[in-house]
Amino acid sequence: MVQAKTGDTVKVHYEGLLGDGSIFDSSVGGEPFEFVIGQEMVIPGFENAVVGMSVGETRSVAIPPEEGFGDYREDLQVTLERTQLPTNIDPKLGMRLEVRFQEGDVGYFIVTELTEDDVPLDGNHPLAGQEIVLKIELLEIL
Repeated sequence: MVQAKTGDTVKVHYEGLLGDGSIFDSSVGGEPFEFVIGQEMVIPGFENAVVGMSVGETRSVAIPPEEGFGDYREDLQVTLERTQLPTNIDPKLGMRLEVRFQEGDVGYFIVTELTEDDVPLDGNHPLAGQEIVLKIELLEIL
């Protein structure tokens, strides 16, 4: 039986679950998710789980933070003064902001709090530091 390997384009259905069993993302009931193994289109734990699977096989794997959305990093929490924001931005709690650094890099930050003078931001992925579980069904190897 053919098994998925690095370089293969695959179609899967998946469910991503948090530690409490709640689903944070899913392709079930919708279009299958297609990606190329090894092109870093998904988190490493997802790619690693699909490698070696055969069409029709299902697998449930626990993904630790280092193979998922990374460890939570305190250094990705920053506070900007409201005067540092462009005048066309009216920050709201939970708003996602794109920040361009002097080096040319781009980062994405979530507004975590609002004060009269400051806007605290968090650049961590919302699932950083969490172990997740992926339920995967390999539908097709293209």
